[in-house]
Amino acid sequence: MFAVMALSGGMDSTSLLLNLLARNMKVTCLSFDYGQKHKIELERATSLIEYLRSHSIEVQHHIIDLRSATALFSSDLLSSGDEIPKGHYEEETMKATVVPNRNAVFASLLYGTALSRSKNNNSDAVVALGVHSGDHAIYPDCRPEFYRAIEHAFAIGNWGSERISFELPYLDDDKIGILKDAMNSVKVLNLDFDEVFRRTITSYDPDELGRSHGETGSDVERILAFHAIGRMDPIEYIKPWNEVLENALAIEHKHKDADYRERLTPLQYHVTREQGTEHAFTGQYWDEKRGGDYFCICCKTLLFSSTMKFDSGCGWPSFHSEHNEANIKRLEDRTHGMLRVEVRCNQCDAHLGHVFNDGPKQYGGERYCINSASLDFEEWSDES
Repeated sequence: MFAVMALSGGMDSTSLLLNLLARNMKVTCLSFDYGQKHKIELERATSLIEYLRSHSIEVQHHIIDLRSATALFSSDLLSSGDEIPKGHYEEETMKATVVPNRNAVFASLLYGTALSRSKNNNSDAVVALGVHSGDHAIYPDCRPEFYRAIEHAFAIGNWGSERISFELPYLDDDKIGILKDAMNSVKVLNLDFDEVFRRTITSYDPDELGRSHGETGSDVERILAFHAIGRMDPIEYIKPWNEVLENALAIEHKHKDADYRERLTPLQYHVTREQGTEHAFTGQYWDEKRGGDYFCICCKTLLFSSTMKFDSGCGWPSFHSEHNEANIKRLEDRTHGMLRVEVRCNQCDAHLGHVFNDGPKQYGGERYCINSASLDFEEWSDES
C-alpha cells in the first residue's frame, strides 16, 4: 500500500515515517516551507531521508514552497511574527504559535497527492499524519473531530476517494508513546535510534547554529518525553542536557501544580501533593461496597479494582493487590518516628498511602492502606 505523509523534520512525523516503513509501506513525504522561523526543520527532514537511503530505504521526498500562500497569515511561528513564547506547551500563551488553517492546507495537498498515487498505481492509499493528543489543547486543527470532518469533506469532493483513508496512529497518544513506537520501529528497520533523532528538531526557536532553545513549549515537551523513556535527547541544545532537563522538569512541575490546585479539593491536594493523610473512617470510599475501578484522582491511572478491596477495619480503603496496569511506586517513609513504606502513583507521583504486611495471606499478605482523597471511583455498568 502507498502512504502519503507530512514530514516536518520533527520527532512526531519522523516516528510516523519509521512506523510506516516498518510496516513495509511505500511512502511519499511532503515537507512544507510556509515561512516558519524554524525552517531548519526542512534541512533535518532532508538529512533524515539521506540517512535512510544510506541504509537502502527509499523514500520519495518533496519540499513544497507555500510562502506566497501564507504571506498574509498571522502567527508567532512565522518569520513575520513576534517572539516565540516560553513556558509549558499547554499554556494559553502557546496559542500564539497557531498558524491559521495550517493543517487543512497540508491535508489538502496530501490528499490530492494520495488520490494521484492511487490512480496511477491502481492501489489504495493512506494519508498519514503524526498529530497527537498533546496538541489538542492548543491546536484546534489537531483534534479528532477536525480530521473526521475534513476526511468527510474530501471524500464527497473527489472521485476515487473510496480508495483513500486517513491514518492518524498517534491521535490518542502522547510524546512518550510516540518515542516508544519509534524505538520499536528502528529495531524492525535495523537503524540507530540516536542517529535518526539527531536528524530532527522540535524547537520553534533554534539559534543561528541550529541548536534547540530548550525553554519554548515544544522544547519542554520533547525534553520531558526523552527523559520519560530514559534517554538523553541526541540533538544539541543551547545549554547542556542536565540544565535543559532541570528547567523542563521545573516548568512541568509548576504547570501541573497549578492544574492540581484548580481541579482538586483542598483535602485531595493536601493528601496527594503534600503527603497528607485523611482521618480514619472519614474518607468517601473506606466502606465502599460497589463493584468498580479505582483511579488516581490526579492523573486517572487505574490503580485498583473492587475485587482487590477487603474490609481490614482500619478506617481507610484497603486492597490486597494493585492492578497490573498500576505499577505503583514504593518509597521508604521515616516520618512521625516510624519506618513505613509509602506508595505513590507511578504516573504523576501522587501520594496514595502506605503498604503493610498484615493483609490476606492468600493474596500475598499485603495491605494497601489508601486515602479515599487520592482515589476516583467508577462503578461498573451492568454489562461489565
